[in-house]
Amino acid sequence: MPLNLVTGGAGFIGSNLIRRLLSQGEQVRILDNFATGHRHNLTGLERAELMEGDITDLATCEAACRGVDFVFHQAALPSVPRSVADPISSHHACATGTVNLLWAAHRNGVKRVVYAGSSSAYGDTPTLPKRDDMPVAPRSPYAVAKLAGEQYCRAFTLCHGLETVTLRYFNVFGPAQDPGSPYSGVLSVFITRLLRGQPCTINGDGETSRDFTYIDTVISANLLARQSAAPLGRAYSVGCSPRVTLN
Repeated sequence: MPLNLVTGGAGFIGSNLIRRLLSQGEQVRILDNFATGHRHNLTGLERAELMEGDITDLATCEAACRGVDFVFHQAALPSVPRSVADPISSHHACATGTVNLLWAAHRNGVKRVVYAGSSSAYGDTPTLPKRDDMPVAPRSPYAVAKLAGEQYCRAFTLCHGLETVTLRYFNVFGPAQDPGSPYSGVLSVFITRLLRGQPCTINGDGETSRDFTYIDTVISANLLARQSAAPLGRAYSVGCSPRVTLN
């Protein structure tokens, strides 16, 4: 069975991905610094090897990639508002951390890296639905840093032959999403408030629409990207039509 490295494995998407990999009998190594992930997300996933460390440290990335077949790179410092308030940390985690991981993956003979991109790369362009071939127009430091990670993936494919695939996620929701975080998605906040019998606050007229994507769709996309014969070194959108309004 292949050995899979999941960075950010204690996070929402990462822990769900690990659960699926383990259920398939695969080997998993987790790399997480627990800056935004939670140890309780790893309950029941003890068969996975846990490495506590930061992707911004190259030596840590080298150790994490040793003997690995595939990398699912989920680690990041999420949130647009956070990046506006602290762009340096956002860049360090998302851009510098990604190039560290790619370099370590290349040096250790990793077969393929699947990178968690972001739909924020598209910016506020009015065209709907978004298409993979649309020009990018990032509007926040977070979006720029995630897009830089995409471009590093492409460069490593072209320059070093490292197989990479970027998946641009659209508004993912599901189990293990942290409703207590100020950066949590609106669905986890709504669900928590409804369970508590509290009202849901909607700003504006509620007709703002999003392409809400259930976590299982994202996990399946990651597994397909690991083996797909589709062109490498490029980005693919992962969403779930049709659009749904907040109302």
